[in-house]
Amino acid sequence: MARRLLPTVRQVAATTLAFAYQRWLANHDVLRAEDRSAITAEVAGWEDPPLLSVVMPAYVTQPAMLRAAIASVRAQLYPVWQLCIADDASPGEEVGKMLAAIAAEEPRIRWMRRGTNGNLSAASNSAFALATGAWVVLMDHDDLLHETSLYRVAREICAHSDAAVVYSDEDKIDGNGHRSDPYFKPDFDPELFMAQNIVSHLACYRRDLVARIGGFREGFEGGQDHDLALRAVAAVAPAAIRHIPAVLYHWRQASGAQSLSESQLERCVSASRRAVEDVLAAEGRGAAVVPNPLTSAYHRIVQQLPDHPPLVSVIVPTRDRAELLGACLDGVLRRTAYSELEVIVVDNGSTEGSTLALFDRLAADPRVRILPVPGSFNYSRLNNIAAAEARGEVLMLLNNDTEVIDPDWMCEMVAQALRPAIGAVGAKLLYPDDRVQHAGVVLGLGAVGNVAGHVYHLAARGDPGTFGQLGLVRSASAVTAACLAVRRALYLEIGGLDENLKVAFNDVDFCLRLSEAGYRNVWTPFAVLYHRESASRGDDLSGEKAERFKTEMDYMRRRWGTALESDPYWNPNLSLATGQRDLAQPPRGDAAAPWRTPRRSPREASIASIRPRGASAAAAAVERS
Repeated sequence: MARRLLPTVRQVAATTLAFAYQRWLANHDVLRAEDRSAITAEVAGWEDPPLLSVVMPAYVTQPAMLRAAIASVRAQLYPVWQLCIADDASPGEEVGKMLAAIAAEEPRIRWMRRGTNGNLSAASNSAFALATGAWVVLMDHDDLLHETSLYRVAREICAHSDAAVVYSDEDKIDGNGHRSDPYFKPDFDPELFMAQNIVSHLACYRRDLVARIGGFREGFEGGQDHDLALRAVAAVAPAAIRHIPAVLYHWRQASGAQSLSESQLERCVSASRRAVEDVLAAEGRGAAVVPNPLTSAYHRIVQQLPDHPPLVSVIVPTRDRAELLGACLDGVLRRTAYSELEVIVVDNGSTEGSTLALFDRLAADPRVRILPVPGSFNYSRLNNIAAAEARGEVLMLLNNDTEVIDPDWMCEMVAQALRPAIGAVGAKLLYPDDRVQHAGVVLGLGAVGNVAGHVYHLAARGDPGTFGQLGLVRSASAVTAACLAVRRALYLEIGGLDENLKVAFNDVDFCLRLSEAGYRNVWTPFAVLYHRESASRGDDLSGEKAERFKTEMDYMRRRWGTALESDPYWNPNLSLATGQRDLAQPPRGDAAAPWRTPRRSPREASIASIRPRGASAAAAAVERS
């Protein structure tokens, strides 16, 4: 008798998520008659609704799938569209006859048959040539649009006259119409975008922008969408890139013949990688694109250190606990590949003989200074005093309960921190049992305080995360100061850590002020350390510490207000309760159905938008105050 195979933890999690998504769709993604009426009435009141040209290359498409794709366009609640189809010389007459018959029924459909078979890029350009709308919307020949897709796109365009690129969330759909695997994306993240094409699907562009950058480039088939998006994004200001936090595109899966991205993944990844290389070369960024060792479908962008790497000042506050400090500094001084460093041990009143003996041994190393700072514990003050004494161009804030795992950790963090646009850089921190302790901070997250919390907490060390989120460099609203790199000039420019926040949230506040000043904070999975969280200090949720923790939470709420409610890097369809990619019940803010709110025109809505694109949530809060 065959042994019954038990499902893996990942399979169980995937099944649980699939059921949860079906329930979520039933609760939050079912249109009622009154919803359709509200959308129709709103659009009827618009003064100048934009013409959207849906661009679709087709080749040997299964008739039922092509009909369904076209039907999903014809079913749009937004009526001002045209569908432009280029048949890439499909063998036989079936596709041509079908398109001719459908176009005879629907005057908004334009189509042509290419004389010879080309490729995805050539066929897409042929379809693009048929378009006359101010905007083009990219669609594959067997995928489906949500009924509200073009309405949501048109609404975003009307509300933001400077928009040039608009993208949405997406999911997958099978032959039975069963939807799964939603990708609820962040607002535009330049780091993530280089590693994976978050713009597709649904991707929409100003038609004149696509024409200006030369349309689709032949030779990049399989990665042609990423190539187009990369060149488009490089040609516009960050404020022109808009994200609609709603699933507007259903990517067909297992529909018979596999798509190029399914059947030839390696070729697609290679084409996308070449496109990224071209953009980086044009920008002169001095970075390399290599296969990502953590998630093979995406890329790793390796930032290069200068020929003469700068001095790094590693700041380690401590009070006794010699066993922790000794292990921490042994890794920094003896198992770290980066050589240009100094260590400033900030002694906050150590008294134990073992600690004092360790100080004597450390002081014999010319790279180490012991800086006495007695008094009550104030993490912000300790780091600020050390930063004023530091000689390095880069500061590395490091807790005494961290331990080096990978010798290249500092090389990675410093290379990121030296980039002009970057503020703070955070590391991937693990508990000693190899589960994730820190993979970035999300605003408003957590059952305690709802100020901020760690995302993907307790994931396995080797888990690449959903859509590669644990294997890709990402922008983050904040990263933990347990291991944080930042240029010393920036640290001093914004006034260091806020000493009103003695223990908690000083790193979140610091990162938000960096964002407010125009810098982006990033998290990298390629700098990995162990972190025995709060091992030397204990937790914050008991006794006097609990009262101090509450005081600091209240301070953060007063300082940042509603900015804590809308993290640009955490989709409003995702829950703030767990730090995992659980679904929000109900969706928040921009994700909610806009037609169910008190009726306003798109331009009126833009005036009241929560957060301008290209600015941090923190900056928006300050602008509103």
